[in-house]
Amino acid sequence: MDYLSEIEGKQAHDPMFLEKMKESSSSSSSCLCVPGPVIVGAGPSGLATAACLKEKGVPSVILERSNCIASLWQLKTYDRLRLHLPKQFCELPLMGFPTGFPTYPSKQQFVDYLEAYARKFDIKPRYNETVSQAEYDPTLGFWRVTSVGVKGKEMEFVCRWLVVATGENAEAMMPEMEGMGEFSGDIRHTSLYKSGEEFRGKRVLVVGCGNSGMEVCLDLCNHNARPSLVVRDTVRTL
Repeated sequence: MDYLSEIEGKQAHDPMFLEKMKESSSSSSSCLCVPGPVIVGAGPSGLATAACLKEKGVPSVILERSNCIASLWQLKTYDRLRLHLPKQFCELPLMGFPTGFPTYPSKQQFVDYLEAYARKFDIKPRYNETVSQAEYDPTLGFWRVTSVGVKGKEMEFVCRWLVVATGENAEAMMPEMEGMGEFSGDIRHTSLYKSGEEFRGKRVLVVGCGNSGMEVCLDLCNHNARPSLVVRDTVRTL
């Protein structure tokens, strides 16, 4: 299935295709025809999708807005983080974890595993490409995906399929709370928390008792901070 040939055929024989390309492509952007899907996001899901497609002979292009794979793990997680499920439930298709890894791999071990996965399947995302728009063009029968690079240069990708693998936690959600503007202390989302070392001896209020909230509290205790935990509902245990 050569989708580049299909696009080239449209360019050669379909005047409307040519006209549409001229109308919607700005002079400041370049256009690239992709012979397979465009995948948005180079996290575990994006890498796994690219690897499985490659095993079937289908090429793809991954667009990643950060400068590395698994940016959520590498740039927005605390140091003591581990997988919260046993490793056999978290491995990517076609390649398991190394046998020497513990049941619950650490943050760095998981990142090492993902990087080895990308090397094995020769996955090379296009980094620092932020997708600003994705639109299906029914006239062309293709997706048109626009990305913006670090210097503001736009790039358009024309593809048959679009895979969105941006994850459910890609954006930090910081609620507005009364009094935040007058509070003189530090207020931060857990995506900016790295270690309890900087809070040693301090009183810290942790809002929320999910996996992150509970683990941050433990980390604070291990660094001799004095955390308190506040939750909006009764904590239920089974």
